[in-house]
Amino acid sequence: MLDLVDAGLRPLLRRWTGDWLAPALATRTATRFSDPDWLFERKLDGVRVVAARTGGAPVLWSRNHNRVDTAYPELLDALRSQPDRFVVDGEVVAFDGGRTSFARLQHRMHVSDPRAARRSGVAVHYYLFDLMAIGDVDVTRLPLRIRKRLLAECFEFAEPLRLTEHRRGDGEEFYRQACARGWEGLIAKRADRPYRSGRTRDWLKLPCTSQQEFVVGGFTEPKGSRSGFGALLVGYFEQGELRYAGKVGTGYDEATLRELRGRLDALARREPPFADRIPEREARWAEPELVAEVGFTEWTADGRLRHPRFLGLRNDKAASEVVREG
Repeated sequence: MLDLVDAGLRPLLRRWTGDWLAPALATRTATRFSDPDWLFERKLDGVRVVAARTGGAPVLWSRNHNRVDTAYPELLDALRSQPDRFVVDGEVVAFDGGRTSFARLQHRMHVSDPRAARRSGVAVHYYLFDLMAIGDVDVTRLPLRIRKRLLAECFEFAEPLRLTEHRRGDGEEFYRQACARGWEGLIAKRADRPYRSGRTRDWLKLPCTSQQEFVVGGFTEPKGSRSGFGALLVGYFEQGELRYAGKVGTGYDEATLRELRGRLDALARREPPFADRIPEREARWAEPELVAEVGFTEWTADGRLRHPRFLGLRNDKAASEVVREG
């Protein structure tokens, strides 16, 4: 492995102790650009998963350090044939046609029985895009371009493991192609930067459509023949307060309406969790613990979501981490 690292970069290598390495996070930007010092990858609509192996069986972690092995047993099978010690970063996705679908992935994300996961009928793929450790070596201080080369050389890619492809430099044309293909967008990354845990501007999100996480703080009662609830009342945290972003009334099937209503009833509270005054009459309130992925067209001038639609619940992000991204 060291033969792939230039002699001048070898002092950056450290011994990996086997400790948890928290993932790097991207910052949303409205800027579209081209730069030879940046790499551009497809933004996948899935869930972030860090895979690690310390000499025994591989394990899968969500980005907030929760085990997710039971939901994706076939990924563990594939990782057993890889190196004995490693930490890799990537995204687990499910496809609906040619597009990654967070809604379809919902049928796997919350499964706690590996046998049920295999019987779900939803195929998943694990796109690897970064290497954090290999063997006994922590490579996070190496430049991204070197880490990607190591990832490609040290791992064997066969279904369901896939190597995330990237382009260097021409981000604007790649972005136009991505949006024309119906992709979620691109991720831009500084080619010469080390791997840094947490949110930085070394990695940038260039979305084609607006989509982010929101905290569920309540709901409205259903009307007519609708079951469960009418709409979710959602918001985001700002300086420790939950700010109201609007209501989300579309994107649910019957099973989701019933399941979510049960979870919301279990989180019931008397007072609204939002710092703002909520215009909805007869609203029911819930402890702000559930995190929903929501797609929408834009933010209105008064800070509300326009044409929001529910995409699914997330189990890989704490509610307290949800902020307005755009």
